[in-house]
Amino acid sequence: MSSLSTKTKVLNYLGVTSQVSSHKEKIISGIGAFIAIFAIYIVSLEFLDHDTAVYIIPSMGASAVLLFAAPHVPFTQPWNVLGGHLISAVIGVTCAQLIPNNMVLAAAAAVGISVSAMYYTRCIHPPGGATALAAVIGSAKLHSLGYLYVLAPVLINTLIILIVALLFNSLFDWRRYPAYLYKQLSSKDIIKREGYQAIKHEDFVYALSQIDSIIDVTEEDLLEIYDIATSRNRKTG
Repeated sequence: MSSLSTKTKVLNYLGVTSQVSSHKEKIISGIGAFIAIFAIYIVSLEFLDHDTAVYIIPSMGASAVLLFAAPHVPFTQPWNVLGGHLISAVIGVTCAQLIPNNMVLAAAAAVGISVSAMYYTRCIHPPGGATALAAVIGSAKLHSLGYLYVLAPVLINTLIILIVALLFNSLFDWRRYPAYLYKQLSSKDIIKREGYQAIKHEDFVYALSQIDSIIDVTEEDLLEIYDIATSRNRKTG
């Protein structure tokens, strides 16, 4: 087997994905994100002035990337989005109120505690960290909201982006949302067999290239999962 080229090694080291998607998929993802953020921004301005809203919108922008560019990965599922933002918002407000005289400490505590809380409640959603952070570093008007911040704008914005994701992604057969619907749709086309043929590394690479969506797993992960599963079958068989 020939050694990897320097370019390939560098790309692998940087974690540049080998997965590809069509131009259509890329454009659709962008349109979905546009619609979601447009709606969120309009609604946010009903509750907050522009200078305050700018602290809130960025976390929703991060959620939009996940929901519309990778709607099938675990971090983007409804409970992750809803729980991730709301739990982090509560923690952020609490830290801002309990540590009012040290913004650096309050900000670090808000994000750190939010990460652990999301982990324990099984709703890890990376943008939740930004929601917690905004509650600490936001403007005086945002601080004056207290725990109302959790309801408006955080809860309202979260519901808006989830509704847009549900409706928009439902327009395309290959990107049903949430992932449960996608799995249900895909399972109808699966032919059950008594056994499985051996799968090579290049087969996984090819299979991933044929799925026109971001899949949060590498071919190496799939090989390891397959090896563990088949090893268990051999032991129990």
